[in-house]
Amino acid sequence: MFTDHYDKLVIATGARATIPPIKGADGQHVFTLRNINDMNRIKNFIDTNRPRSAAIIGTGFIGLEVCENLKGLGMEVTLLEKLPQVTPGLDSDISVYVQDYIRQNGVDLLTGVSIIEITENSVALSDGKAIKADMVLVSTGVRPNTELAAAAGIELGVAGAIRVNTKMQTSLPNIYACGDCTEQFHVVTRKPVYRPLGSTANKTGRIAGDSMTGGDLEFRGILGTGIFKIFDMTVAQTGLSEREALEQGYEVAICHNIKPNKPEYMHGKEMVIKGIADKKTGRLLGAQIVGYEGVDKRIDVFVTAITFKAKAEDLFHLDLAYAPPFSTTKDPVMYTGMILDNAIHRGRPLITAQGLDALIQSGEKYTLIDARVSAQYEKDHVDTAQSIPHENLRNTAESLDKDAVTVTYCNKGTTGNAAQNVLINRGFKRVFNLSGGQKQYSKTHGKE
Repeated sequence: MFTDHYDKLVIATGARATIPPIKGADGQHVFTLRNINDMNRIKNFIDTNRPRSAAIIGTGFIGLEVCENLKGLGMEVTLLEKLPQVTPGLDSDISVYVQDYIRQNGVDLLTGVSIIEITENSVALSDGKAIKADMVLVSTGVRPNTELAAAAGIELGVAGAIRVNTKMQTSLPNIYACGDCTEQFHVVTRKPVYRPLGSTANKTGRIAGDSMTGGDLEFRGILGTGIFKIFDMTVAQTGLSEREALEQGYEVAICHNIKPNKPEYMHGKEMVIKGIADKKTGRLLGAQIVGYEGVDKRIDVFVTAITFKAKAEDLFHLDLAYAPPFSTTKDPVMYTGMILDNAIHRGRPLITAQGLDALIQSGEKYTLIDARVSAQYEKDHVDTAQSIPHENLRNTAESLDKDAVTVTYCNKGTTGNAAQNVLINRGFKRVFNLSGGQKQYSKTHGKE
């Protein structure tokens, strides 16, 4: 212990990995991954002990990225998650794509599980199962290192992180804080949040240095943007999830836009974009994307748009770069704006898979129309749907109840929207298109 003096002080004590109170979590084969030293310990253990199986507790960014690497070393890997879904920051209707893909790549995945003990070569679950594990990674998040700040009487905020203003000043004069030990605030809600990421830490470090030397830089908030890769899949998100938006009191418009990142003749690969907007104002609130190519490009466009308070309708008017090797003529970002704008301002409302389930169970009178060709309907369709291919809909419309709630759908949404237009123009009162079509509905119901 020593005593020193300062004119101005910066606290940048970072964060540390959290370890749940699990019996055996202090074992020599149990690890966290927060820094290079942690990585070296893991690598040394693998090189020395040649483990054949691993369990990863937690399915956030770190857990999934390590999963890919351990699987690449030939290990049997089991992912364990206490919540009902992987990647807890995503909405469940997007995380299901990640979940299915992980299993397709030979990883055992157990969700909704509770761990009671870690032994030398297994992880014991509360339901009596024992998961084989020669090594264990605990990847259940981090908490800020704020003991020094708390002892000095500095005010703490959410998650026990140091509360700072936009110039990184703490509640005590001449003391600044930056990095993973500080809380941030959200660009959309303007409320304090704790989302420690290296990009944000770097940014707040620059602002603290500028501020304490007389500069005028100020922090402008975060959107909680994140991106990671699991095998060949890229997963990204920014802004509010649907769940968070509803918790904040927004009435939301939701779309699931399923499009290739570039034309199929240029070997484009499908991505799923979930767009979230404020139904009252049209303002973009958040986006989530799963795909294989071009996800990083699209999420950064959404980040920029949301940061500058763009509305869904603005996305269509962006002069985005186009050439077949890079995009479709209307980029998936633009399509997302078009779909949301149609739902919010142009009388073409969407219904999600969850919303359709609620309608089916409500007892309200409804008509559910599968607008695909008959062969596709015969292969698979939503229960209670009737097959009326789009080409036959004009001839059949007069036999349908115009006053009943009507839902149209196709494979991914485009033909369902065309069918929706036909019915609206024929005087149907309430016509919804199923967001993401049969593909999204099947995915959320475990049929794909």
